[in-house]
Amino acid sequence: MEDSQKAEDFWLFGYGSLIWKPPPHFDERVPGYIEGYVRRFWQARYLSYHTASIKTNTQDHRGTPEAPGRVATLIDRAHWETLTDHHNAPAERVWGAAYHIPSSHAAEVRDYLDIREINGYSIQYTPFHPAPTAENPNPSPIHCMVFIGLPENDQFVGPQDPQALAEHILKSRGPSGENKEYLYMLETALLGLSEESGDDHITDLVRRCREIEARAAGSLTAERDQQFGSKLHQVGSTEEQEEVEK
Repeated sequence: MEDSQKAEDFWLFGYGSLIWKPPPHFDERVPGYIEGYVRRFWQARYLSYHTASIKTNTQDHRGTPEAPGRVATLIDRAHWETLTDHHNAPAERVWGAAYHIPSSHAAEVRDYLDIREINGYSIQYTPFHPAPTAENPNPSPIHCMVFIGLPENDQFVGPQDPQALAEHILKSRGPSGENKEYLYMLETALLGLSEESGDDHITDLVRRCREIEARAAGSLTAERDQQFGSKLHQVGSTEEQEEVEK
């Protein structure tokens, strides 16, 4: 990219962690949506060795090279329709947030994004539709930059069984924390954008993860209760015997 282009102001669309962890130096944040894409947790994510020296606190590395986590990416809807997806057909709109980066910080933010999104993501441009407001019920589309993990990149994992995907997310963690935190924060961030901004794919994965966690917690509680109850029974038996002997 030429230096003159890097110095121009631009808009950036966030559909994953950028919704709750925005880029620096933005001067405007607008909720809204894009069309023609499908959001899926089909991108592997980890801190690779070649990016370790340039890792920043804003990156989302939710796995390791040996056990990559899963994060969101966008799939061109026409390509998605050729795949066998185990989830239901998604909505026509992919909700997220767009950020305006002023020209005074454009080059710096582009460099920041090159580092943050270096693992498997490519720059694309798409029309972004701001959410209507009382002041502007018919806003004009905005030409937006977006980072997408294209199907040909090495970390695109493609369609997965939802239950297996949920189990994988729960067991994955990396330098930025547990993979499930990314999933849970994404759902919360999406629901905070608009009454229409929920994502069935994300919500279904959250439900599956919560159910797995609940079952695991229930099994652990039952095991502890059994052990604790056994100890109480042993103590009670001894006391009863001592009382008889008295």
